[in-house]
Amino acid sequence: MKTFLISICISVFLINVPMEKRSYRYVPLGDSYTICTGTTEENSWPLIMTDHLKGNKINIELITNPARNGFTTKDVIEKELPVFVNSKPTFSTLLIGVNDWVQGVDTKTFQKNLIFIIEKVQATLPDKTKFILITIPDFGVTPTGSKYSGGKNISAGISEFNKIIIEEAKKRNLKTVDLFEISKEMGKDKSLVAEDGLHPSAKEYAIWEKIIFPIVYSLLK
Repeated sequence: MKTFLISICISVFLINVPMEKRSYRYVPLGDSYTICTGTTEENSWPLIMTDHLKGNKINIELITNPARNGFTTKDVIEKELPVFVNSKPTFSTLLIGVNDWVQGVDTKTFQKNLIFIIEKVQATLPDKTKFILITIPDFGVTPTGSKYSGGKNISAGISEFNKIIIEEAKKRNLKTVDLFEISKEMGKDKSLVAEDGLHPSAKEYAIWEKIIFPIVYSLLK
Protein backbone atom coordinates (compact mmCIF):
# COMPACT_ATOMS: atom_id res chain seq x y z
CA MET A 1 0.00 0.00 0.00
CA LYS A 2 2.86 2.38 0.89
CA THR A 3 4.53 1.71 -2.45
CA PHE A 4 1.26 2.40 -4.25
CA LEU A 5 0.79 5.72 -2.46
CA ILE A 6 4.36 6.75 -3.17
CA SER A 7 3.85 6.02 -6.87
CA ILE A 8 0.73 8.19 -6.91
CA CYS A 9 2.57 11.03 -5.20
CA ILE A 10 5.42 10.87 -7.69
CA SER A 11 2.99 10.85 -10.62
CA VAL A 12 1.10 13.87 -9.24
CA PHE A 13 4.40 15.68 -8.69
CA LEU A 14 5.57 15.06 -12.27
CA ILE A 15 2.27 16.23 -13.71
CA ASN A 16 2.64 19.53 -11.85
CA VAL A 17 6.30 20.12 -12.70
CA PRO A 18 6.52 23.05 -15.16
CA MET A 19 7.53 21.91 -18.64
CA GLU A 20 10.68 24.02 -18.73
CA LYS A 21 11.92 22.45 -15.46
CA ARG A 22 11.63 18.84 -16.54
CA SER A 23 14.90 17.41 -17.80
CA TYR A 24 15.31 14.79 -20.52
CA ARG A 25 18.36 12.76 -21.50
CA TYR A 26 17.94 11.82 -25.16
CA VAL A 27 19.69 8.82 -26.71
CA PRO A 28 18.46 7.85 -30.21
CA LEU A 29 18.90 4.35 -31.60
CA GLY A 30 19.22 3.30 -35.22
CA ASP A 31 21.35 3.16 -38.35
CA SER A 32 22.45 5.58 -41.08
CA TYR A 33 19.05 7.29 -40.97
CA THR A 34 19.66 8.29 -37.34
CA ILE A 35 23.37 9.11 -37.49
CA CYS A 36 22.35 10.85 -40.75
CA THR A 37 24.84 9.54 -43.27
CA GLY A 38 24.96 11.90 -46.23
CA THR A 39 25.24 15.10 -44.23
CA THR A 40 27.17 16.62 -41.32
CA GLU A 41 26.53 16.04 -37.62
CA GLU A 42 25.21 19.60 -37.35
CA ASN A 43 22.52 18.75 -39.90
CA SER A 44 21.45 15.48 -38.32
CA TRP A 45 17.78 15.44 -37.41
CA PRO A 46 18.30 14.26 -33.78
CA LEU A 47 20.52 17.29 -33.12
CA ILE A 48 18.25 19.70 -34.99
CA MET A 49 15.25 18.33 -33.10
CA THR A 50 17.01 18.68 -29.75
CA ASP A 51 17.72 22.34 -30.47
CA HIS A 52 14.15 22.80 -31.72
CA LEU A 53 12.80 21.34 -28.48
CA LYS A 54 15.06 23.57 -26.40
CA GLY A 55 13.72 26.55 -28.32
CA ASN A 56 10.25 25.47 -27.23
CA LYS A 57 11.15 25.31 -23.52
CA ILE A 58 11.83 21.58 -23.35
CA ASN A 59 14.86 20.94 -21.15
CA ILE A 60 16.61 18.21 -23.14
CA GLU A 61 20.14 17.13 -24.00
CA LEU A 62 21.32 14.79 -26.75
CA ILE A 63 23.61 12.65 -24.61
CA THR A 64 25.05 10.49 -27.39
CA ASN A 65 24.09 9.06 -30.77
CA PRO A 66 25.31 5.45 -31.00
CA ALA A 67 23.61 4.82 -34.37
CA ARG A 68 25.93 3.79 -37.20
CA ASN A 69 25.76 3.32 -40.94
CA GLY A 70 24.89 -0.26 -41.89
CA PHE A 71 23.58 -1.29 -38.47
CA THR A 72 20.84 -3.89 -38.16
CA THR A 73 18.57 -4.80 -35.24
CA LYS A 74 21.27 -7.29 -34.20
CA ASP A 75 23.82 -4.46 -34.08
CA VAL A 76 21.48 -2.35 -31.99
CA ILE A 77 21.17 -5.19 -29.51
CA GLU A 78 24.88 -5.98 -29.37
CA LYS A 79 26.47 -2.54 -29.79
CA GLU A 80 23.95 0.22 -29.11
CA LEU A 81 21.91 -1.04 -26.18
CA PRO A 82 24.94 -1.31 -23.84
CA VAL A 83 25.74 2.35 -24.60
CA PHE A 84 22.08 3.22 -24.20
CA VAL A 85 21.80 1.65 -20.75
CA ASN A 86 25.03 3.24 -19.52
CA SER A 87 23.89 6.67 -20.73
CA LYS A 88 20.92 6.66 -18.32
CA PRO A 89 18.45 8.02 -20.90
CA THR A 90 14.97 9.30 -20.15
CA PHE A 91 13.81 9.59 -23.78
CA SER A 92 14.59 7.69 -26.98
CA THR A 93 13.66 7.23 -30.63
CA LEU A 94 14.18 4.09 -32.70
CA LEU A 95 14.56 4.01 -36.49
CA ILE A 96 15.92 0.63 -37.55
CA GLY A 97 15.31 -2.15 -40.07
CA VAL A 98 16.46 -1.07 -43.52
CA ASN A 99 19.71 -3.03 -43.29
CA ASP A 100 17.90 -6.07 -41.91
CA TRP A 101 15.81 -6.07 -45.07
CA VAL A 102 18.78 -5.49 -47.39
CA GLN A 103 20.67 -8.35 -45.72
CA GLY A 104 17.75 -10.73 -46.11
CA VAL A 105 16.66 -10.96 -42.48
CA ASP A 106 13.22 -12.61 -42.42
CA THR A 107 10.21 -10.91 -40.85
CA LYS A 108 10.06 -13.33 -37.93
CA THR A 109 13.67 -12.62 -36.92
CA PHE A 110 13.21 -8.89 -37.44
CA GLN A 111 10.13 -8.89 -35.22
CA LYS A 112 11.89 -10.93 -32.54
CA ASN A 113 14.85 -8.53 -32.48
CA LEU A 114 12.59 -5.49 -32.55
CA ILE A 115 10.61 -6.76 -29.55
CA PHE A 116 13.85 -7.39 -27.64
CA ILE A 117 15.00 -3.81 -28.33
CA ILE A 118 11.67 -2.27 -27.37
CA GLU A 119 11.47 -4.23 -24.13
CA LYS A 120 15.06 -3.37 -23.18
CA VAL A 121 14.53 0.31 -23.92
CA GLN A 122 11.31 0.43 -21.91
CA ALA A 123 12.93 -1.43 -19.02
CA THR A 124 15.71 1.18 -19.00
CA LEU A 125 13.62 4.34 -19.25
CA PRO A 126 12.16 5.72 -15.99
CA ASP A 127 8.95 6.37 -17.93
CA LYS A 128 8.49 3.66 -20.57
CA THR A 129 6.11 5.85 -22.59
CA LYS A 130 8.89 8.29 -23.46
CA PHE A 131 9.87 6.28 -26.50
CA ILE A 132 8.94 6.80 -30.15
CA LEU A 133 9.24 4.34 -33.03
CA ILE A 134 9.88 5.65 -36.55
CA THR A 135 9.07 3.79 -39.75
CA ILE A 136 11.70 2.92 -42.36
CA PRO A 137 12.00 5.24 -45.39
CA ASP A 138 11.61 3.90 -48.93
CA PHE A 139 15.21 3.99 -50.19
CA GLY A 140 14.15 2.27 -53.40
CA VAL A 141 13.16 5.60 -54.95
CA THR A 142 16.73 6.96 -54.77
CA PRO A 143 19.04 6.84 -57.83
CA THR A 144 21.15 3.94 -56.52
CA GLY A 145 18.57 2.28 -54.28
CA SER A 146 17.75 -0.47 -56.75
CA LYS A 147 21.32 -1.80 -56.45
CA TYR A 148 20.41 -3.07 -52.99
CA SER A 149 17.11 -4.71 -53.91
CA GLY A 150 18.46 -8.23 -54.41
CA GLY A 151 15.85 -8.61 -57.12
CA LYS A 152 13.04 -7.96 -54.64
CA ASN A 153 10.39 -5.25 -54.45
CA ILE A 154 11.93 -2.70 -52.09
CA SER A 155 8.75 -0.75 -51.37
CA ALA A 156 6.76 -3.89 -50.58
CA GLY A 157 9.52 -5.33 -48.42
CA ILE A 158 10.01 -2.15 -46.39
CA SER A 159 6.23 -1.81 -46.00
CA GLU A 160 6.11 -5.30 -44.50
CA PHE A 161 8.75 -4.36 -41.92
CA ASN A 162 6.98 -1.07 -41.20
CA LYS A 163 3.76 -2.93 -40.52
CA ILE A 164 5.58 -4.89 -37.81
CA ILE A 165 7.01 -1.68 -36.31
CA ILE A 166 3.58 -0.06 -36.16
CA GLU A 167 1.92 -3.17 -34.72
CA GLU A 168 4.50 -3.58 -31.95
CA ALA A 169 4.18 0.09 -31.07
CA LYS A 170 0.39 -0.15 -30.88
CA LYS A 171 0.60 -3.16 -28.57
CA ARG A 172 2.47 -0.97 -26.09
CA ASN A 173 0.60 2.29 -26.73
CA LEU A 174 3.78 3.87 -28.07
CA LYS A 175 3.69 6.75 -30.53
CA THR A 176 5.02 6.28 -34.05
CA VAL A 177 6.19 8.62 -36.78
CA ASP A 178 5.74 7.58 -40.41
CA LEU A 179 8.56 8.60 -42.77
CA PHE A 180 7.74 6.07 -45.48
CA GLU A 181 5.38 8.17 -47.60
CA ILE A 182 7.28 11.45 -47.35
CA SER A 183 10.53 9.67 -48.23
CA LYS A 184 9.12 8.83 -51.67
CA GLU A 185 9.66 12.48 -52.59
CA MET A 186 13.37 11.63 -52.88
CA GLY A 187 12.47 9.96 -56.15
CA LYS A 188 11.10 13.22 -57.54
CA ASP A 189 13.54 15.81 -56.18
CA LYS A 190 17.29 15.20 -56.53
CA SER A 191 18.05 17.88 -53.93
CA LEU A 192 16.59 15.54 -51.30
CA VAL A 193 19.26 12.90 -51.97
CA ALA A 194 22.90 12.99 -50.85
CA GLU A 195 25.82 12.84 -53.28
CA ASP A 196 26.07 9.05 -52.83
CA GLY A 197 22.71 8.71 -54.57
CA LEU A 198 21.32 6.62 -51.73
CA HIS A 199 21.08 8.48 -48.43
CA PRO A 200 18.97 11.55 -47.72
CA SER A 201 20.49 15.00 -48.05
CA ALA A 202 20.55 17.61 -45.29
CA LYS A 203 17.38 19.04 -46.87
CA GLU A 204 15.55 15.72 -46.56
CA TYR A 205 16.69 15.14 -42.97
CA ALA A 206 15.38 18.61 -42.13
CA ILE A 207 12.01 17.62 -43.58
CA TRP A 208 12.02 14.49 -41.41
CA GLU A 209 12.72 16.61 -38.33
CA LYS A 210 9.69 18.75 -39.08
CA ILE A 211 7.54 15.61 -39.07
CA ILE A 212 9.14 14.01 -36.00
CA PHE A 213 9.30 17.18 -33.87
CA PRO A 214 5.57 17.75 -33.16
CA ILE A 215 5.09 14.14 -32.07
CA VAL A 216 8.06 14.35 -29.73
CA TYR A 217 7.04 17.75 -28.40
CA SER A 218 3.54 16.47 -27.66
CA LEU A 219 5.01 13.54 -25.76
CA LEU A 220 7.52 15.51 -23.70
CA LYS A 221 5.70 18.73 -22.91
